[in-house]
Amino acid sequence: MVSEKDVEHIGELADIGIDAAELATFTGQFNAIVEYFDVLDKVHGDDAGARDRYNILREDEAEPSLPREVALQNAGAQEDGFIKAPRVM
Repeated sequence: MVSEKDVEHIGELADIGIDAAELATFTGQFNAIVEYFDVLDKVHGDDAGARDRYNILREDEAEPSLPREVALQNAGAQEDGFIKAPRVM
């Protein structure tokens, strides 16, 4: 169980200003989070990998791309059929 003193210490470590009015609320929220972790600790993971595996991604299929003129029509600058970008040094 997390105490109000623990919450104050965590607030100082995180450089968060927690005033006295918020301290009880934050303490309750911290304890609720810790209870969720206690539930997770009780879960047995013996059959975690026993499910069937399947690919949810689509197969790659070659499709025609845009014509060069259409792809370059919004380019700021072009050179020899390519987008020309500013030089980076």
